[in-house]
Amino acid sequence: MNNPTMFKPCSVTTDTHALVSYFPIPFFGVLPVNAFLIHAAQPVLVDTGLGALKDRFMKNLRSLIALEDLRWLWLTHTDADHMGNLTQVLAEAPKARVVTTFLGMGKMALHQLPLDRVFLLNPGQSLDVGDRKLTCVKPPSYDAPETTGLFDSKTRIFFSADCFGALMKEPAVSAADIAPSDLRDGLITWATIDAPWLQTLNQREFDRSVTMVRQLGASTVLSNHLPPATGMTEVLLHYLASSRSAAPFTGPDQAALEQMFRGKSGS
Repeated sequence: MNNPTMFKPCSVTTDTHALVSYFPIPFFGVLPVNAFLIHAAQPVLVDTGLGALKDRFMKNLRSLIALEDLRWLWLTHTDADHMGNLTQVLAEAPKARVVTTFLGMGKMALHQLPLDRVFLLNPGQSLDVGDRKLTCVKPPSYDAPETTGLFDSKTRIFFSADCFGALMKEPAVSAADIAPSDLRDGLITWATIDAPWLQTLNQREFDRSVTMVRQLGASTVLSNHLPPATGMTEVLLHYLASSRSAAPFTGPDQAALEQMFRGKSGS
C-alpha cells in the first residue's frame, strides 16, 4: 500500500459504523485512520478523516446518513487526520455542531469556525443525544492537549481517540485478527511515537487513568488508529502499560530514507 486508501464503511454495532482508511507509514507498515458514525436519535460523527481522501470519505458518509440530519460532530482533537474533512462536512450538514474543548476551539480559530456551531464539553461532562448520553473522557494517552474521547451509555463503546492505536503490517477487520505479538509491538511503537510523555508520567497518575477506563466497563474500544477491539480492553491496557518501559522512539534518519528511495528506484 503506497497511498492512503479508504475501505467500505463497516458496522461495529447495529447503530455504529466505522469509516475506515489506512495511511502508509514508511518503514513501519500502515496506520488505520478511522472516523465513526453513531446513529443516535441525534446522529453523531466522530472525527472527519483524511483530507486526501475527501471525495471517497464524503461518498461513504453520505451512504450512511443524509447529512442534513447530522446533529453533532465530535472532534476528538485538531490533528489533520481527524479534521481533514471538517469544512466539507459542516458545509453539507447545516445543523451539525462541533463538540470540542475551549482549547480545541482556540486551535481551530484559523478555520474561522462560527461560535454558534461550537459546543464546549469538558471531561466528566455528558452530551444528551436523545436516546443516550455520550460522556466526555480523557483517554490514558494522547498527542494533543485538547483530546477527548467519549463513552456511549447505550452501546457501551469507548471511543478512545489516538489511544490504543497501533502500527500494522496490513489492514485487518478487527483487532482480534492481528497476531498478539504484532498487536503488542504495533501498539507499543505507536504509543512511544504518539505519547512519549507516558514514559515520564508517575505511576500513580498512570494507574488512575487506567482505572478510569476499567470503570467504564466498555464492551468495545474504538480507537481512531486501530480496528474495532471487542472484549480486549484489558489486553490493550496491558500493552499500553508496557510502552512505559519501552525504548524511546527514534525514527529513521536521512541515510535510511535515501536507501529506501534507492530501493524503490531499483525495483
